[in-house]
Formats: sequence, C-alpha cells, structure tokens
Amino acid sequence: MAAVPDAFYITTPIYYVNDVPHIGHAYTTLACDVMARFHRLDGKRVMFLTGTDEHGQKVEKSAQAAGMDPLVFCDKVSRNFRDLSSLLGFSNNDFIRTTEERHTVACQALWRAVIASGNNDIYLGKYAGWYSVRDEAFYGEDELIESPKGKLAPSGAPVEWVEEPSYFFRLSAWRDRLLAYYDSHPDFILPAARRNEVVSFVKSGLRDLSLSRTSFKWGIPVPDAPGHIMYVWFDALTNYVTAVGYPDTGTASFKTFWPALHVVGKDILRFHAVYWPAFLMAAGVEPPARVFAHGWWTIEGQKMSKSLGNFIAPSALVGKYGLDAVRYFLMRELPFGADGDYSHRAMVGRLNGDLANDLGNLVQRVLSFVAKNCGAKVPSPGTLTTDDDRLLDASETLLDRARALIDRQELHLVLEEIWRVIGDANRYVDAQAPWALRKSDPLRMATVLYVLAETIRRIAILVQPFMPTAAGRILDQLAVPGDRRTFTALVDAPALVPGVALPKPEGVFPRYVEAAA
Repeated sequence: MAAVPDAFYITTPIYYVNDVPHIGHAYTTLACDVMARFHRLDGKRVMFLTGTDEHGQKVEKSAQAAGMDPLVFCDKVSRNFRDLSSLLGFSNNDFIRTTEERHTVACQALWRAVIASGNNDIYLGKYAGWYSVRDEAFYGEDELIESPKGKLAPSGAPVEWVEEPSYFFRLSAWRDRLLAYYDSHPDFILPAARRNEVVSFVKSGLRDLSLSRTSFKWGIPVPDAPGHIMYVWFDALTNYVTAVGYPDTGTASFKTFWPALHVVGKDILRFHAVYWPAFLMAAGVEPPARVFAHGWWTIEGQKMSKSLGNFIAPSALVGKYGLDAVRYFLMRELPFGADGDYSHRAMVGRLNGDLANDLGNLVQRVLSFVAKNCGAKVPSPGTLTTDDDRLLDASETLLDRARALIDRQELHLVLEEIWRVIGDANRYVDAQAPWALRKSDPLRMATVLYVLAETIRRIAILVQPFMPTAAGRILDQLAVPGDRRTFTALVDAPALVPGVALPKPEGVFPRYVEAAA
C-alpha cells in the first residue's frame, strides 16, 4: 500500500486532548500496533504514527474552564495518551502533537499549495450556520435532530448558530472527482459497508466547507489572513503528512512511506474519506492508500457514556486481566470493522478458554512432557507420518493466510486461523497420546513431541503482533534465539534443532479466578 513496496505506513486518528483515554482509544491504537508489528516481522520498513489533536474551540474552552493556558493544558492531557502507549506496549515510531512547529509549517504549506493550484478551491466568504463545538463539525439544517433541549447534531451533541467571516473549501466541486476516485480505487474505503455509506453521502451532493474561524484564537493561523484560524479538521488531518516530512515531498521519508493506511472510528470516516482526499488532491498530493473505519464498543450492552460512568480505563483492564489477555480479547472478540460489546464474562471466557485452555495448556503439557521424557532437550524425530505432515503443513501455511487477511485488516480472522491450528495441535496430542508411547515406542514419542514443539514455535512467532510478551515467553521456553523470531524464520531459517537444551517450562496463561467476596 505504500509508495515503496517494502514499506508500510499506518496511522491512528490523533486523539482530542479533552478526552480521557478509554477502551475505544486503546482499540484503535492496538489494531494499528498489531499491523505495524506484523509488517516489521515480515521484513518491511514501518512507520506507525499516533498523537494528539490540540487545537480548536473545544480545547480553548476546556483550558479556560480549568484556569490554564491552552498549551499547558495540552501538555498535561497529551501525556495521558503517551502513557497509553507504554501501558499497552504500543510500538509507534512517532507521537505527533498539532502544537508542534513542524505541524504549523506543514498546515500552512498545504493551505498555500491549494491556493497555488489556481483552481479557486479556497475562497473568502461568510459562514452562517449550525456548528457543534463537541464534534468540531458544521451541519446543515436537514441533518439536525429536534429535541426538548433544542437542536442537536446527528451525534447528539448540541449545536450553536455561528455567523462569521470564513474561508471556504469548494467541496461542492469535488463530488464527481471523488466518486471517480472511489470507483477507480474500490478498496480505498473498508469495510465495504462503510464505503457504501460514503459513496451514498457524496452522491447526495456536497456543500462547501467552512475552513477558518475568527471567533477564537487557539489554532494555526491561516497564512496571509490575519485573524483567521484554520478549521480544526484541516489542521488535524494534515498531521499524517507532517510526520513524513511534508511540505518537502522529496525527502526519503515522504517518498518511502506516503501514502498511508488510516485506521479510524466510524464516527470520523467522513472527514477522512471525503474531506481529506479532496484537500490533498487540491494541493497536488496523492490521497491516502486506504481509510479503514472500525466500529464502536459498548460496555455490558450499553453505549459508553460519561453520564452513565461506564467508561473503562485501559489501565483498569490491564490491572485486572493482564496485558496479553486484554490485547488478545480486543482483537479477537469482534470482527474488525463491526460494533461489539465488552463484558467481564466475555473477557474471562476468552482468557480461560482460548488462552489458558487452548494455547496455554498446549504449550504447558507439551513442554512439560519434553522436560520429563526427553532430557529437557528438543526431541530428535524419526520418520514422519501423514498425521505429522498434516499438522506441520497447517502451521507452515499459516503465514500466507495471515498475510492475505492482514492486507484487508481482517485481524480477528488472523487469530481464528491461528487458533484453528492450535485446535488441530491439541487434537493431535490426544490422538497420538505420547504418554502411551513412552515405553512402547520412544522414537515415535520423540517424533510426536518434536512435531508439536515445532508447531508451537510457528504459532508463537505468528502470534507475536497480538501478544508480544506472551509469545516471547513461549519462544524463550523453546530456546529460539532473538534473531530467529521474524517471519523470515518461518520460511528460510531451520526448524527447531534436536538436542538443544530447553529451560524449565513455566505456565504462560494462568486461569482467571474470581476473587472471593
């Protein structure tokens, strides 16, 4: 998807600094982290970007309410999102803040590039209409919801009537060009249902977009237009090219990594799939490679809401269940792209079923049996049978299946494929019964254990993007060197070497037991 075949650029949306990090933020960034780790293990150069969106009227008001300078307020709240990366083991290469000088330079350069195109895509006018401070979005009368509390945005956010001088982006002129782009790039927006929503929205006609504000000051100044501050979405979206060196499109970074894969929540798809490609094309810059919009989490069947007090802090999840369990659950529980529900019951079911029973028990019983019956060394196999070959083939072809699924952001299906082989391996253990072979056919016992150990090695290498800590512990117990843990090792490097000493096996996934009342 990147400009250079062996490069991969993935971004989260930048998170608004008056939010508190919750499960939704963790979910988006975790998905990006999994894909970034996968591509690094597959030998690619990876750029993984996340960060914070720190401008706009909402931030200015929040800082005022807190009695703080806006930048000091942003410094404090942005730290919460940096800490999220440490908490959940995210491997981002960069963390961008829209208050950085490099970003101001990029935004003003993009604005000037649109002007310099000579197509009159930006013009000065007057905005009069409905604006949601919470959404940082403008809405037409036909989009609003009437309520006892007054007019509301489609999101349920309050709106206010705004009248002020504004620069506009001539979005109305981009309907046919955007539709043509979607048609020639059918996978530009995924999943397909989200693509259909965007196409329908654009076909219905586009309004020109107010691109500047004069009623507040906290933002990036519009070049050569005193008093005008850039509309926060023009500012925020530009972060994706800022991080790879824009406006210098000749840098190695920009030429290597742009265009990017953007992963966003479905609520901000319109900004990324309509406004952003139009801004870029108007400035003579290639649009992103893809915009993937995922769904929302509910909590125990209810929408996350500050009024309900059911926002779940990622730190609470990790503290209760452990990092690997949280990472696994969030990536496995629902199809990536769909909505889903978090519940304690579902989390415990995944932890005790998939992790402790399926993978954990497989690793523990195989390696414990090797330790007791093979001198704590990698067994020496004899002639392989059809059953042996079948299991080894299933684990060997996992990588190709995983690559195809990762390329379409079907992360949950990657885990389903891995767990299918884990299930095969557990059934193989039961069918081959190495404990019964211990005296009757020790060579066959060694062969069965070797096949299982090699299968576990392959599974552990492939599960690293999802659960790097747990996978690393499994590979440690197989004495796999650090330089033999990439995907290349699944293809080119030798399998486990018979006779290599193995450390004492230790459980990787303890069962979750409810605390006594």
